[in-house]
Amino acid sequence: MIPLDVFGSESLAADLLEQVRWRDGVECPRCRSDRTVKNGSYGAFQRYLCKNCDRTFNDKTGTIFAHSKVALRKWLFSIYAFLRFNTSLRQLQREIGVTYKTMHRRVERFTRALDAPQLDLVGPVEIDEVYVSAGLKGRERDQESRSRGLSTRGRGSYEGDKPPVFTIVDRGTGQRYVVPAKSADESTVRLLLADHEEESLTVYTDGFRAYDPLEDDDEFHREYVVHGDGEYADGDVHVNTCESHASLARRWLSPHRGVSKDKLTQYLRAFQLRSELFRKPGREALKHAVKATL
Repeated sequence: MIPLDVFGSESLAADLLEQVRWRDGVECPRCRSDRTVKNGSYGAFQRYLCKNCDRTFNDKTGTIFAHSKVALRKWLFSIYAFLRFNTSLRQLQREIGVTYKTMHRRVERFTRALDAPQLDLVGPVEIDEVYVSAGLKGRERDQESRSRGLSTRGRGSYEGDKPPVFTIVDRGTGQRYVVPAKSADESTVRLLLADHEEESLTVYTDGFRAYDPLEDDDEFHREYVVHGDGEYADGDVHVNTCESHASLARRWLSPHRGVSKDKLTQYLRAFQLRSELFRKPGREALKHAVKATL
């Protein structure tokens, strides 16, 4: 259920932020001391005094919500709608009544605060690559705008505004990861698969040549299908789950009308977070999203 009460009340929005931020106790964001006491209020937000550094702070201090004239309830609504419903920034701008520049800056601040996913693989693992349109949107340059499609045949490249994005599915844990890269080569593949528990990680791939060196490495046991030969599954050997998840990532990027490749990592981290809260109820999903930024 959508937490409409939080989006309609600044005090309830402040309470939610307080619950998430201080779940392990109040701590001064400047000196990290827990010697704090309540010290009045700052609008709808609790204010505190640190007895260690003698500075005051409130629930928003040091977060992405600090120093904003827009109400917290509106920012929480924007984050929720952005993640849950993949709402475009233009639509969010109209919904909460701010300029597009303000909305873009705040959403960008939110996505920058998200941590990179930690790949601790158990296996077996599927890995596949997809290429997405991501150019120099939003940057000044002395050349014509990029084409929306791939202008040359063959695989894309970062330099050609079609950067590779790797999709990794860990069948042992059920975790799915989407990681952008600057190149689809052997070194990138090895870096993505470096952290694994088993001495020999079972890896399922397609016939792309960047995966070929895994066959000569004792750290990996590679099995693959060759799509060019019409082979898409051989028992447990397939990358169909990767392809399915990659299609969801493409749909996630679609409403944003060509994400800059400089911002692609941020948007895909938001997609990763969206996947984590997909089955959570409204209030828990919102708490999870706020916690990810702290």
